[in-house]
Amino acid sequence: MNKVGSYWLGQKANKEFNSVGDDFNSMSSSIEGGTKWLVNKLKGKMQKPLPELLKEFGLPVGIFPQDATNYEFNEETGKLTVFIPEACEVGYRDSSVMRFSTTVSGYLEKGKLAEVEGLKTKVMIWVKVSCISADASKVYFTAGMKKSRSRDAYEVIRPGVAVDKF
Repeated sequence: MNKVGSYWLGQKANKEFNSVGDDFNSMSSSIEGGTKWLVNKLKGKMQKPLPELLKEFGLPVGIFPQDATNYEFNEETGKLTVFIPEACEVGYRDSSVMRFSTTVSGYLEKGKLAEVEGLKTKVMIWVKVSCISADASKVYFTAGMKKSRSRDAYEVIRPGVAVDKF
């Protein structure tokens, strides 16, 4: 191979390598929702699984659908944002039903998720859930009024069923 051919191949390899780097940088700067988790993983910033975080704060591990694995948690402010691939409903063992938007957020503290956004429960009609709290045997949902439910119903992570709209 002559010098011109090897120079051209070297330039092409550099351009492709730079292109991959540019693609990665643009990908990480334009990431939305749950895929931030993947970029953080690639950068070495691992976080514990969502059920483990909930358990650590005294909440049942099954209050979110099973495909809600990506989240952001700000330890300083307590702000939790959970990313769900699509709006869905989850039915629980006690016959209650929750409807999740693609993003559910709130402020996590011991035994409580307050100022909840992106979550509804069915109480004859769909009502916005504003707070979830728990003690040893009950989970309390504030949705216009405070309603308690058996904690056992929320200890198992369940799949969500896709819905047309939140």
